[in-house]
Formats: sequence, structure tokens, C-alpha cells
Amino acid sequence: MKHGPREELLYVICVQPNQTNEKTDVLATVDVDPSSPTYCQIIHKLKTGRINDEIHHSGWNVCSSCHHVKGCCEVPVRDKLILPALNSDRIYIVDTGKKPKAPTIYKIIEAEEMHRFKCSTPHTSHCLASGEVMISTLGDTEGNGKCDFILLDSKTFDIKGTWAKGKSGAFNYDFWYQPHFDIMVSSEWGAPKVFKKGFQSPDLQDINKYGRSLNFFSWSKRELLQTVNLGLEGVTPLEVRFLHDPKQPQGFVGCALGSKLYRFHLKGDGTWAVDKVVDILPKKVSGWGSDYLDGVITDIILSLDDKYLYLNNWLHGDIRQYNISDPAHPKLTGQLFLGGKILKDSKIKVLEDKELKEQPDPVYVKGRRILGGPQMMQLSLDGKRLYVTSSLFSPWDRQFYPEIIEHGSTMVKVDIDIENGGMKLDENFLVDFGKEPDGPLLAHEMRYPGGDCTSDIWLAEHEQG
Repeated sequence: MKHGPREELLYVICVQPNQTNEKTDVLATVDVDPSSPTYCQIIHKLKTGRINDEIHHSGWNVCSSCHHVKGCCEVPVRDKLILPALNSDRIYIVDTGKKPKAPTIYKIIEAEEMHRFKCSTPHTSHCLASGEVMISTLGDTEGNGKCDFILLDSKTFDIKGTWAKGKSGAFNYDFWYQPHFDIMVSSEWGAPKVFKKGFQSPDLQDINKYGRSLNFFSWSKRELLQTVNLGLEGVTPLEVRFLHDPKQPQGFVGCALGSKLYRFHLKGDGTWAVDKVVDILPKKVSGWGSDYLDGVITDIILSLDDKYLYLNNWLHGDIRQYNISDPAHPKLTGQLFLGGKILKDSKIKVLEDKELKEQPDPVYVKGRRILGGPQMMQLSLDGKRLYVTSSLFSPWDRQFYPEIIEHGSTMVKVDIDIENGGMKLDENFLVDFGKEPDGPLLAHEMRYPGGDCTSDIWLAEHEQG
């Protein structure tokens, strides 16, 4: 955080909402170097070349954990980006080392290879200190919910098998591990055959359709130790983040459809507790499918010094900054609206709001209206720049924000006051994914070539993983 270089490139996952044999999903390379003549531009697009992928998240073949373990990686080289595809069950291995500004496909793992292990719908990818890459999988081959993890050899990128042993959770989504405390925690979205069709409110009541638990595994034994049910308030816990300090047994998870932020932490008796620490209140509205509109937290991110946590409200349209110096009591230090469903010119009218006095204004950057709601976030290593995209998942984008299907999504930059807290939109930074030769793209997750706040997990000093 103190000595790392300023980011110059961002690798951005982009879904093509109008798929054909010529129009496929894309890994876009975006120039974010202010001194460059192509600043704020997409300088390269790598197409998957296959339809129905829905690439969603990504991870690296090597991260900080590999620097701590003798014999793992003699010369760790972060040069392969792992791109799991939610719909097709393919996994793309992308070479970024030879030409960082123009990456190429190195290998494609076909769906059949994953299906051999009765797994589907790959999502989060993390490298391990063992020299392997671990990817969470959300379903079985029939699209039912299933909590499992596949392992790739980080040299050959062949699937070696699955990670978990014995009983597991009902659903899966994101995960984070902390070897110092012999723990791995995973979150839950839902059954792929349910969420891939779009969102239906009655489904939230069905425990066979959407998850509401955190699952804690022994990292060394690969066994499920504890499941904490969060109830209806905690339906769909998505992004899960331990504090970056490897000797801190605590972290956070954002629950999308409950619009709550929970803190999980180790208790003195060796079990894990989960407490609600932020409650995003619904707004009473008219012109919506129900009387209340929830925020829908779909991403959270922590600064490298564990001082600030950022969360988004995809439907309300704001991002929030919290000081988490006292993790049990986050303090709101910044709020910024970047679109959403409750803008002044919206058909939705807010009848009762315990936070805002009036509905927010639409946001324009360089003459382009910011459509949709704030979704994925990536923070610079020094914590001073927060990049925000607006696409969640194409079936849900189509349902809730059809305008970004037509016009494409955007990336904006928010400048951060790291000393006192606070956020300000950079009105001179815009990446427009709507003006593409193959039509509009839906931009989602972002990665820096050198690693970032969500790609790297640190081990305690001298720890062997």
C-alpha cells in the first residue's frame, strides 16, 4: 500500500448481452495511466470466441501467499489470469505476461472436465500457497445448489479434483482463507438454475433456492466445521472479505437481498460468531413491484490497511465508505450516488425515506449519463482511487436495468480522502462500454496486473500455509 506502483492497466470482465458467434464475452484492457495518450480508453479486447459464457469474476495463478512457502514457486510469476464462466462452465486461462496490454488465451478448460467431478457454475478463484488454484463452484451438473471447490495445478492448469471432504454447505459463492487460524469461510448465492432465470421475490422464502448462511471450514482438514444461518435478513451473503492482516480472525460479508453487512469473528471457545453491523434501510416507494425498495448490497471491498470498507447499493444507487478501525462498529464516513432506481426523474417515487430528504439527481460524466446502479468496485493500492462499474449479472441487468443492455455500462472513478474519510466523483474520468463495434458491453469485475485488494491473501510471517 505504501510503496506499490500506481495502477496503469485494468483488466475488466465484460459480458456481451447480445451473443452471436462473432459477438462473445470480452476481457477488456483499460488504460488508467493519466500520463498516457489513451487514458480512459479500452486499448485491447480479448474475445472468448465462445457463446453463452457469462464470465464473471477472475483470479491470478500466483498471489502473495506463494512468496511465503518454500518449494511452492521458486520464482513466483503472476502472469496467468483465471476466468471462470458462470453459464458455460468453461475456465479460460489468459496469458498476461508476454504482452500485458494485449493478453492472449493460453488454455481453455472445457465444461466436461469440471462435470467429471459433478461441479458446475465456477465463480471465485484464489491461488494457494500449495501451488494450486482453487475455484468455488456453485452447483451440480443439474443446476441445483452445491458447495464445492475445484483445484487446478497452477503449472499445467489441469483439474486435479475437489478440495472439500465430507459434508459441505447447501450453497456456495465467494470464499476467503486464513491459514493462521486454520479457517476458510464461504458464502452462498443460490441454486444456479434459479438465479440464472432472473429474480423472483417469492423465491427468497425457499431455502432450496437461495442461501442465507456462512460456512466455516478447517483449512488443513478441508472439513466443514460450522454453518451460521443468518435468517431472512441475511439472504444471499455474497462477497466475503477477511481483514488483510493475516493475524486478525475477523472479516465482513455483504448480504445482497437482505441489504445487511455482517461481521464474522472468532470467539474464545474456538467457534465463529456473525453479527449484523450495518443495516441498509428499505425505502417506502410507489411505482415499484412492492411497497419497499431494498438497497441490494452486491459488492464490498476493504482498503489494504483495513481502515475503510466500501459497499454498494445496486438498486438504491449509492456507494458508502465506512471507517472500520473498530470493526465491530463501522462508522459511515462517505456516501455518493451513482445512478440507481430512485433518481428524481424515475417512475419510482419515494414516499418515506429515513436517510434522504429528497431523491438524488441523475449523474453525468463528460456528457454521458451513468445508467444502472454502482456494482463492482476496485480500490487502488494506496486507497486513493475507487473504480466502479455498473453491471451485476446479465439476466438481472436485463430485468432491473434494461437501459444498460441497450446502451452498455460504464466505469467511473471516485477519489478518496484516506486521512479523514470522504469520496468525490472524478468528473474527468469515464470509460464508456456502450460505444463498441460489436455493440454495448456489460462491464463487471476489475483486476490490476500486479494484484489488488481482493486478489491477494497474505500469510503470517514464516507461515507454511
